[in-house]
Formats: sequence, C-alpha cells, structure tokens
Amino acid sequence: MTANGLLQIGLYIVVLALAVKPLGSYMARVYEGQSTPLDRVLGPAERLFYHLGGVHPEREMSWKGYALAVLVFNAAGLLVLYALQRLQGALPLNPQDLPGVSSDSSFNTAISFTSNTNWQGYGGETTMSYLTQMIGLTVQNFVSAATGMAVLVALIRGIVRRSAATIGNFWVDMTRSTLYILLPLSVVLAVILISQGVVQTFDHAATVDLVQPVTGADGIPVTTQQIALGPAASQIAIKQLGTNGGGFFNVNSSHPFENPTPLTNFLESLSILLIPAALCYTFGKMVGDTRQGWAIFAAMLIVLVGFTLAAYAAEAHGNPRIAALGVDQTASDANPGGNMEGKELRFGVANSALWATATTAASNGSVNAMHDSFTPLGGLVPLFMMHMGETIFGGVGSGLYGMLAFVIVAVFVAGLMVGRTPEYLGKKIEAYEMKMVSIIILIMPLIVLVGTAIALVTDGGRATIYNPGAHGFSEALYAFTSAGNNNGSAFAGLGANTPFYNTALGIAMLLARYWIIVPILALAGSLARKKSAPAGAGTLPTHTPLFVVLLIGIVIIVGALAFIPALALGPIVEQLQMAL
Repeated sequence: MTANGLLQIGLYIVVLALAVKPLGSYMARVYEGQSTPLDRVLGPAERLFYHLGGVHPEREMSWKGYALAVLVFNAAGLLVLYALQRLQGALPLNPQDLPGVSSDSSFNTAISFTSNTNWQGYGGETTMSYLTQMIGLTVQNFVSAATGMAVLVALIRGIVRRSAATIGNFWVDMTRSTLYILLPLSVVLAVILISQGVVQTFDHAATVDLVQPVTGADGIPVTTQQIALGPAASQIAIKQLGTNGGGFFNVNSSHPFENPTPLTNFLESLSILLIPAALCYTFGKMVGDTRQGWAIFAAMLIVLVGFTLAAYAAEAHGNPRIAALGVDQTASDANPGGNMEGKELRFGVANSALWATATTAASNGSVNAMHDSFTPLGGLVPLFMMHMGETIFGGVGSGLYGMLAFVIVAVFVAGLMVGRTPEYLGKKIEAYEMKMVSIIILIMPLIVLVGTAIALVTDGGRATIYNPGAHGFSEALYAFTSAGNNNGSAFAGLGANTPFYNTALGIAMLLARYWIIVPILALAGSLARKKSAPAGAGTLPTHTPLFVVLLIGIVIIVGALAFIPALALGPIVEQLQMAL
C-alpha cells in the first residue's frame, strides 16, 4: 500500500462523512412534508402526478395496503420492461437496428432492474436500444430506488408512531423520493459527467479509422472500428445515486465513456454510498434522536473502512503467479504496483479496491475493475460484504431497513443477557417482531446457498462455469450472492447469459427483494400499533460506542458466518493454492 492510495481512500471517507448531515437533514424534511427549496419548482409537478394517478396524498395505508401497492406497482413495471425488450426491434430510437431480446434474457433483466439489482447477463451497447435503455432501464433505476426509500420511511414511521393503524402512503413516498431527492441529484451529477466527457447523444455509433490497422483471423485487413455511443450520462447518474449499478456499456464504469477522468471516478464512487449514508441521519432526525442515526452510520463506516483496507492490502501485495512471469508489481512513479490484472491504469489498485468494496457494501454492483481478476483474498472482500446481508450502507432505503433488522436482533440479544424484555426507541420487541426479523435475515442465505448448490449439481449450471476448481466455485457463489443481495456485480468468468442462469438468477432476485420487503412492512405495521414503553434502568442505550460494537458483532456473526464453509471452498482455498 502507498501513502497516495491511503490518502485517496481517506479523502473519500471524509467527504462521505461530511455529506451525511446536510443531505440527511434535507431528506428528513422531504419525508416529513416540511418545506424545501425545491417546493416552488417541483410542487406543481407533484400535485399533477397525484391528480393524474387519482392519488389522495392525505389518505394513509395500513401495512398490508402499503405492501400491496408496492407489489402491484413493481409488477406493472416488470411487465412493461419485459414487453419493451421483446418489442424493441419494432420500436423507434434504435439506430443500431438491434433485434428484440430473447425471452429468458428479457425475463432476467426485467426482474433485475425492477428489483434494484441490475444484474446484466447481456452487453448493453450490443443488446439494448436507446429507447430500452432510457424508457425501460433508466426509469426503473429511479422507481426501484424510490421503492426502497419508501419502504424505509414506512418502517421509520412504524418505529415513531404510537397506537397507529397506518404507516403512510406508498404513492406519496415513492413520488417524493423520485422528484425531490433522486431527480435533482441525478441532474446535477449528469451535467458534471457530461462536462468531463461522458457521452449523452442519440447519434449512431461512430465509425473511426484505426491508428494502426490490423489483420483479422480471416486474413482480411481491419482499418476501421465502430465506437458505441448513446444517452449514457443520464443513466449513469441514477445508476450510482440509486444504487442500481447497471452500466450503459458492457464493461460498466471501467469504460472511458462512462467514467473518463479521476473526477468522475471519485464522484461516481461517492454517489454509490451518498444516499445510503445520509439516510442514517434522516433516520435519526425522524425518530427525534440524531445520535441513533450516527451510531448506525458509525457501525457501517467502521466495517467499510476495515474491509476496504483489507481489499487494498490484498491487491497491493500482488499476485505471485504473475510475479513469477517476470511482471514488476512494485509501486513506483511509472507503475501503480500490485495486481493490475483487470484494472484500469488510470484508477490503480487503491481506487479499484475502494470501488469494489463500496459497490458491494451498497447493493450497487457497478464496477471500475473486473472483480474476477482480483486476488482470491481481494475477491473475498466483495463477496463477504454482500454476505453481510445488504446492511453496510446497502441499497438506498433497503440497506438501512436491513440494518434496522439487525439492530432489533442486537437489542433482543442484549435483552436476553439481562433478563429483560428488549426495547428499541420505546417499542417493546416481542415474538411477532422477532419472527419477521428472522425471515428477513434468513431468506438471503437460503437463496444464495440453495441457488449455488443447484448450479453446481445440474448440467445447465455447470455447462458455463469455464474455470475449473475453486475459482469456478467462487464464480457461481458470487452470482447467486449478487442476485440474493440485489447487488448485480459479477465474477465475469461465469457464462451467465443462458436459459439456466437467466431463469435461476431472475427467481433469486425476485425472492430476495420482495420476500424481505413484505416482512419489513409487517414489522412496521406491528411497531406502529404498539404503545410507547418508557425507558428504565435496564433499557439498553442504542447510541453508545458499546452498542456500535455489539451491532457490528451481530451483523458479522449472525449475518455472515453462515457463508464461511462456502468461502472456505472458494476464495480461501484458492488463496492457499496460489501461495503454493
């Protein structure tokens, strides 16, 4: 590791922390219906949407009504996106004349973008038309992110309210999340990205002359190259801010048209965690005690920093197999050093490790380096970040409501230690709440481990695992881990665009998203109905450093250790083999 690399990581952490309070405070005002500087501009549009949709913003929903609205809205979006892909060959804004997408790929992608996973088994610039990218994928980037934020706000209301039968109005929460938070931030980021060279055009792919012509395998000279273009900047902005991650181009944010400069790399990587981090402060403001939000943010940040440094150390150490070939992996003025396989020279090891950790801490999944080319221990870090159940920042909204489930487990364990009914922010945690939390925590390991096992014992699953042994196992494990945590990144050595993986991963993404959302809303409804329990001498303070340590321990022990046997068969044994 170098001083320059550590400085860049440190700068990222400082800027992220500084942004938490102002953005978090603003979002709290949005969700509490207070005035904001954007009201005069966006207020008429908000009221128009309610009028056109027949929404009465003052009418709130029970948790069942809220859950039904979430499921119906997302099901409609899924069907529209599926149809758009299948019919894109006959639709406009298709200058490449791309045909309709296959049924299994359309199924997978429709679920992927609707569920905020953005797993991509296809090459964006060679598969999706401009219309599909904009009207289909980009729209889902907004509304899938807004869905997660709305569910979080419903849970916060459940914690705050006393003896209440309702938890808010989904249509209002989703609309305000999109209009007042995601859209303004995306416009600002997109304009900055365009200024740095990210493409935003409807032009046909450009044909350019090669600087150095080559001869193809058929012996015919190749003198020109087609360079894909398109309306990329607008999609990239929301893909990062909404923790979506789906790239306009196949190689995602390692592509120079998506991420051309150090400034775009910093802003895009910062955007991945910006809203999830700020929502911690939003939570504190809405429950009336900002210390609660800071405690959760501290737990998330400590884990993030620790694993970022672990990934950086593993990649900076280099690959002994590559060193044996005579490749210099020593950092110098002319050499970034470390394991540079699959990484961009303009980003180096430090920024690649930071992005890999941040994108899997959040359910983002965008990449600026190929995770499949990381060292075994370097690749273990993004795997383990996802194995913690989308709790270390996680997706917008979904990350914090996942962490709050672990907070409830932490206070439950602490209550058992002292022989007292556990409480959290004045609400007693009883059998029903623990049943819902158990479902939330257990569904992800079940999906990941069962899905991986099926892939390894079926012909369809094994057929496209091209790397034998431990690394091939890691690739399959990573695919289902990514799908089961709504992440979307991949170990790219796996051939995933097949009927088997498109179907299996699509089902995994569907279950992982909505089998958690429904119990979260049930938990919100249960907490909202409860009366306030006054704090006593035995009440566990949930804003102290001691609780932060307890929460980190619960997340790692309860949330992630179920995967240790699988990790031992994959990246851990591969590291031992590499060292031999």
